[in-house]
Amino acid sequence: MDFDMTEEQRLLKESIDRFAADNARDPGAHSAPGAAQDGAALWSGFAELGLLALPFSEEDGGIGGGPVETMIVMEAIGRGLITAPYLSTVVLGGGFLRLGGTEAQRQEFIPQIADGSLKLAFAQLERQSRYDLHDVSTTARRDGSDYVLDGRKGVVLGGDEAGLLVVTARTAGSRRDEGGITLFLVDGDTPGVTRRGMPAQDGSRVAEIALDGVRVPAERVLGEVDGGLRLASHVVDVALAALCADSLGAMEELQRLTVDYLKTRQQFGVAIGSFQALQHRAADMLVAVEQARSMAMYAAMMAEEADPRERRPAIAAAKAQVNRSGRQVGQEAVQLHGGIAMTWEYKAGHYFKRLTSNDVLFGDTDHHLRAVMEAGGLVEEI
Repeated sequence: MDFDMTEEQRLLKESIDRFAADNARDPGAHSAPGAAQDGAALWSGFAELGLLALPFSEEDGGIGGGPVETMIVMEAIGRGLITAPYLSTVVLGGGFLRLGGTEAQRQEFIPQIADGSLKLAFAQLERQSRYDLHDVSTTARRDGSDYVLDGRKGVVLGGDEAGLLVVTARTAGSRRDEGGITLFLVDGDTPGVTRRGMPAQDGSRVAEIALDGVRVPAERVLGEVDGGLRLASHVVDVALAALCADSLGAMEELQRLTVDYLKTRQQFGVAIGSFQALQHRAADMLVAVEQARSMAMYAAMMAEEADPRERRPAIAAAKAQVNRSGRQVGQEAVQLHGGIAMTWEYKAGHYFKRLTSNDVLFGDTDHHLRAVMEAGGLVEEI
């Protein structure tokens, strides 16, 4: 297969790499975890570069990019430790509109995403659900021409600043049924929506969201009533491919930082990088990064596969391997740096936080390994 970038992709990479380097998060500039890095200027920069319009079709006001272009952007975002809500707005929220929105919904919201005036968030996780998309206790009952939503959602990426929420709610069946789940587009300022924002481990923002008698018009249903799980699964797989690229960017920079440190840190009158044992460990880090790169590319190629029987195990395998590589690279980097890696002012520890945060988003290593095994018929459902 030809893995060379097209001319357009190379130009995109050069542009986003410069932007990410210019806007890279400097941990030493913030005095406390969760201090704001992102502002209107940063988000406007994304819009001016066309990155917010990247994955949408030209008919919907976008640029017509695909998963490879998204991978290029997310890799640079991870390398720069940027915490802007690109994943929640463009990949997740935009993915729902792109793959399941009506023409009217796409025409209304995608231009607002593209110009930076609208941010989205996917409100799915509940206290009991862990990584299961079908474990939904939030309810939606029909009342005339509206639906009324009641429930609680947690750890919603970018949920405290999103103008539009994509909410999973149960319109039929019991809590863990795969059928009976419906997706709703809910304005963030709708009466009955209460949000409590907080910093996440990696410096991004998440929110706890309460829905108390929230009325949503029927035209704000995304996809099929009672059939939202299939759409949600596809969009989450697209987001997992993007997460793999984000982790790859973080690993690349962490491996570079570590090698530079080994070349400059002196012990016994020589650079510690001259010690063969440390050279072996640095080589292992490089191998782990390259394994992650291969699987991130595989995930990007499979993200738009329509058949979930083909897409799901491929994405799960990629996420499992990227998680493993991220843990190895992070642990080696901290050990090879020594105490400096644990200080707030130095970037190494922050990259490790980014990797550990990505590790558990939409499923940890064990969760995805089980998905691969189930797809191969190696695990029987209990």
